[in-house]
Amino acid sequence: MGAIDIDALSREELEELQTKIDVALAALERRRRLDALADLAKRARELGYTLGEVTGVSKTQPRANRYANPANPDEFWCGRGRKPRWFEQAMAAGWAPEELLI
Repeated sequence: MGAIDIDALSREELEELQTKIDVALAALERRRRLDALADLAKRARELGYTLGEVTGVSKTQPRANRYANPANPDEFWCGRGRKPRWFEQAMAAGWAPEELLI
């Protein structure tokens, strides 16, 4: 990845870059959590249990999130059901769904 001269960017370009960084950081954190969960599930299987049996969590899993809010990386959407307001606002602001993928 090439260096970015942030001093040459406009305020709008800096805000867009910050949003993309926030989304990328949220996606990285989510991948780290999923990796940790996979490691725990593997260890539970090695001991003869399921992860649900060890944690007491139901077998039903929620759908994986596919989209992250560019304005708030703590908000996600799986892509099914009613679109959240932040997703609709991002589309109206010119974001493409592919840009919000995790």
